[in-house]
Amino acid sequence: MPALPAPDYPADVRARLDADAKELIGRYPVARSALLPLLHLVQSEEGWVSPTGIRFCAEQLGLTTAEVTAVATFYTMYRRRPAGKYHVGVCTNTLCAVLGGDQIFAELKEHLGIENNETTEDGAVSIEHIECNAACDYAPVMTVNWEFFDNQTPESAKRLVDDLRAGHTVLPTRGAALCTFRETSRILAGFPDERPGALDASGAGGAPSLAGLRLARGETLPGGGTARVVSPRHQEGADAAPGGPSQGAPSAHDAPAETAASDPHRTGDAAGPAAPEGGEDR
Repeated sequence: MPALPAPDYPADVRARLDADAKELIGRYPVARSALLPLLHLVQSEEGWVSPTGIRFCAEQLGLTTAEVTAVATFYTMYRRRPAGKYHVGVCTNTLCAVLGGDQIFAELKEHLGIENNETTEDGAVSIEHIECNAACDYAPVMTVNWEFFDNQTPESAKRLVDDLRAGHTVLPTRGAALCTFRETSRILAGFPDERPGALDASGAGGAPSLAGLRLARGETLPGGGTARVVSPRHQEGADAAPGGPSQGAPSAHDAPAETAASDPHRTGDAAGPAAPEGGEDR
């Protein structure tokens, strides 16, 4: 049997979304370029990209529902099932994983009684494993509605979700104060962020993000200690180690060697095998 068409939004909701969509589409020279913002818009209405939202986007942009669905299923920030009021993302990529991200994710699932991409029965918290939160210098990292919570442990993560479910005020490590997942989606759609102090807040990295640069410059890090990391090509007059190469010998990255030695099409004493008679390989 053919699938039934998705129901439309109630008239008052549809009128409001029509006006918002018109504003978003008007920002682009080609209407279909507004698809990503429109998907955030419908997600802000229902807490996920529902079949009704898919149909709405398609009608607004003159696309098929298949075209809209292809985009909505490609980007993981668009939820395909209802998200919680607070959507918790746990980074499980390499650095976060080895520093405890996998354990945090496993213990959070058990603590909340839900699996990946599921939501608690009270609708307060949903959970998702994230491939990378782009904050490796603060690993292990979690996000709540895309705001950062750095240097987490299983215990701190469980306290965090308990506080969220209890309605307590929770502040991220960096960035603006938390708002709901739907409010966050509306901001991502391109509408003003009306949180107090949001324009002054920054989720940018701090001292840990700059530690490598400061070490390379020989500066003192918080807590004391210095280090000097110098690329071999920047060392002048480095003495050769007895019986071995110079300490300043360049690496392959510092001074790439001629590629002829590995090029079978080149001829010459140091260029590897000569090309076969007749010129080029056949």
